[in-house]
Amino acid sequence: MPERTEYKHGVPSWVDLGTTDVDGAKVFYAGLFDWTSEDLPTDMGVAYTMFSKNGKAVAGGGPLPADMAAQGVPPMWNSYINVDNVDETIAKVEAAGGGVSMPAMDVMTSGRMAFVTDPTGAAIGLWQAGDHMGAELVNESGALTWNELMTDDAAAAQQFFADAIGWEAQIDEIPQGTYIYFKVGEDVIAGMMEKTPDMGSMPNYWNIYFAVDDCESNAAKITELGGTLIAQPFDTPFGKMAVAQDPQGAMFSIIQTNQPGE
Repeated sequence: MPERTEYKHGVPSWVDLGTTDVDGAKVFYAGLFDWTSEDLPTDMGVAYTMFSKNGKAVAGGGPLPADMAAQGVPPMWNSYINVDNVDETIAKVEAAGGGVSMPAMDVMTSGRMAFVTDPTGAAIGLWQAGDHMGAELVNESGALTWNELMTDDAAAAQQFFADAIGWEAQIDEIPQGTYIYFKVGEDVIAGMMEKTPDMGSMPNYWNIYFAVDDCESNAAKITELGGTLIAQPFDTPFGKMAVAQDPQGAMFSIIQTNQPGE
């Protein structure tokens, strides 16, 4: 299985869920991806849920902060970029025109984190690994396989991530429009698309994709478990995918990636 032992600077390394119903989310994702969960104590007095697949950490979760819920922020999946030094990266973020929505803080001995926003307003976490390096299993059924920025200003975001994180961009034309791949060295590590008019006033955000073996059957299971399909399974140059919300409203995508010869 594609297991990870470390992440380079600039590579997305973790996702976690902020939700209004942690127990409900545990049931949903256990049924959908066969995840197990363990609640870990934190120094903030609120447990952090570690989701695992085949004994390997794949994602985290916890209660949506009360102040965010009061502001009408919906449950959401958050992406994190691994960085060598959170504080130094924050300085680059600010110099590049980004903002800091959560200042740097230590998470016990697990690592150091912050949340920042790019100039288009999309939020993403920074993670400086300590005891917790990030996802131990990726690109496998039921595990994270892709992070993608949906934005209304791809040019601004592209320049920002080049300056703040060191990402290089590779531009490709696909049937859905222009697609931008972000690279760390020779490794393609994330993507970006400009939002389409049919998305309306949806804020700029980072979408996450979980790999599945069969998109159709997993899409059916999403609704059986109380989730909602925002986009029914459809074919893309990368494979068959669907866009969904869990029962609490957090958005995510699933993708059955193309195999050689398909």
